[in-house]
Amino acid sequence: MGKATGFMEYARVENPYRDAKNRLADFDDLHAVQPVEARRCQAARCMNCGVPFCQSDFGCPLHNLIPEWNELLYRGQEQAALERLLQTAPFPEFTGHVCPALCEKACNLADDGVTNRDNELYLIETGFAKGWIQPRVPAARTGKTVAVAGSGPSGLACADWLNQQGHSVTVIERADRPGGLLMYGIPNMKLPKEIIERRVRLMEAEGIAFRLNTEASPDDLKAFDAVVLCGGARKARSLNVNHMDAQGIHFAVDYLTEATKALLSGRDPAISAAGKHVVVVGGGDTGNDCVGTALRQGCASVTQLEMMPAAPEKRTSANPWPEWPRTLRTDYGQLEAIAVQGCDPRVYETTVKAIHPDAEGSITALTTVRLAKNPEGRLVPAEGTEQRLSCELLLIAAGFIGCEEKTLKSFSLQTDARGRLLPENGSHHLGGNLFSAGDMRTGQSLVVRALADGRAAAREVNEWLRGRQA
Repeated sequence: MGKATGFMEYARVENPYRDAKNRLADFDDLHAVQPVEARRCQAARCMNCGVPFCQSDFGCPLHNLIPEWNELLYRGQEQAALERLLQTAPFPEFTGHVCPALCEKACNLADDGVTNRDNELYLIETGFAKGWIQPRVPAARTGKTVAVAGSGPSGLACADWLNQQGHSVTVIERADRPGGLLMYGIPNMKLPKEIIERRVRLMEAEGIAFRLNTEASPDDLKAFDAVVLCGGARKARSLNVNHMDAQGIHFAVDYLTEATKALLSGRDPAISAAGKHVVVVGGGDTGNDCVGTALRQGCASVTQLEMMPAAPEKRTSANPWPEWPRTLRTDYGQLEAIAVQGCDPRVYETTVKAIHPDAEGSITALTTVRLAKNPEGRLVPAEGTEQRLSCELLLIAAGFIGCEEKTLKSFSLQTDARGRLLPENGSHHLGGNLFSAGDMRTGQSLVVRALADGRAAAREVNEWLRGRQA
């Protein structure tokens, strides 16, 4: 596909980051956009590989037709390329910003893979700019009603697909804006919020109703023919240390939510890193987002603690292509910290041993400890490695362990051993007219996987509704 010799003629070039110190002055998009000529050159690198692993389970949970739309983009047939992309991808403007691009690492060019994420973002933004994206209002309605509880990626994908089948869909969201963690769990510089708002307006024009500031409850949902729970895996993992109730300690999502709410409303955030020594516990994407946000708020310093050792710089024999490379990655937040502080903020094989609050109950410092494997292979504190670290804002980004207890109690549901609403048969059907999708069903995962699971749940709901109708 594309140009037969394109991968030999053109080097891989991603959309570049804006200069680190300049972008720290705002919460605007991290990236600068390349001209169309650059996009076509990048699309030309997609070769006629015979077996496109980018479309496989290794590469894309949505099974996007990547070689097909890359070839159309290379040939300048942008509208046709977009149409091919939208056959499988519900919201390329989201994945074009936040997807880790599994497809690029599964590419036959391996670590020099085609820039599929940048290409799909270009196609969808071109579609909006040129008016190719218009409301798709179903020609007829089935008379069936569906409530989708939660407006994160799985909820929006599920609602979108069911609406296109002619069902009347209402999305119920507890927050004041739709989008779930897309809106409040991912900072604006990584996923600008006007992009989410634009998509929601389009979905409303297509007939989907959004009910905000509303907690989904069984009584309120009785009137619907089917209900899909898409509330995410929002039960955050905490630290097993004393003084977790000290002032200045927050879970990462609460901190990021407040930062975005303050930004959108034009006010100062109630939780701010300004002038403070910040410690982030957790080395994943959310921890990195906390680092970038703290730097933009003007923190005095930021340190990121990671329990695990640093990943290797190159693939090991146990991690062959086309698997996702479990190698060391330095993300935008860490790059910004290096630009400001002169060093990587990450400290590996280290965790919090103690929290030190002052007389007023505010955190002032931590004691950290190095971790080492014991004979059984478990990470345990290494004696004599304790260090005291100044800390006036502690952000816990240690992941999530399942859906919230109040949701389980409200709907009288039981999770599996991993805290998931995942039936033993692997379906989305929880019984009666109740279904689940996204992180609530699969456990904490990627946005692209939540989109795919939301669409899979929608297909199951549609079959169930039509079976009852027959």
